[in-house]
Amino acid sequence: MAHARGSGILFVLSGPSGAGKGTVCKALMETLPDMRLSVSVTTRPPRPGERHGVNYFFHTKAEFEAMIENGELLEWARVFDNYYGTPRAYVEENLAAGHDVLLEIDIQGAMQVKRAYPQGVFIFLIPPSATELEARILGRGTETEDSFRQRFGAARHELQMMKEYNYVVVNDVVEAACERIRAIMTAEHCSVSRNLHLMSEW
Repeated sequence: MAHARGSGILFVLSGPSGAGKGTVCKALMETLPDMRLSVSVTTRPPRPGERHGVNYFFHTKAEFEAMIENGELLEWARVFDNYYGTPRAYVEENLAAGHDVLLEIDIQGAMQVKRAYPQGVFIFLIPPSATELEARILGRGTETEDSFRQRFGAARHELQMMKEYNYVVVNDVVEAACERIRAIMTAEHCSVSRNLHLMSEW
């Protein structure tokens, strides 16, 4: 969604493990050609076929730590021996150019973004039921009994964070979930607070 007037909007898509964030995000991007997907910064080495500025921005640990120090990240986390984060400049440059930006991120990261950029729109994606969440986690085929219990318990705990978001979308059918998110995007662009400039034209 590119817009003739004003800046774009940052939409943050988040939710518990097993909600289907990645699948919904990919489907959304296929239907919104002017939307920009936020590209993360990482200190891990590029994998075969990955390109700087497309899949990730690849930086050294020293460079990443300087970005933290200089407030250049909307959020960041250390995962094992590598850093991951969302670059403020990339997001703000695209917003200023009139593009909406979509950020798919975990709940901890989303709360960091909310503190750094409260004018964003925060969408919480949830599975349709606990039974469906259980089936999705088991369906990955990568969980031991202990890791399943841990992941399922964490997801149920994460559901309590829903109240920190602006909207909640149930991901029952991917296309239906995408339709709801597109409706949220349209509503946000029609909100009075984002369109006060229209008053000066009358």
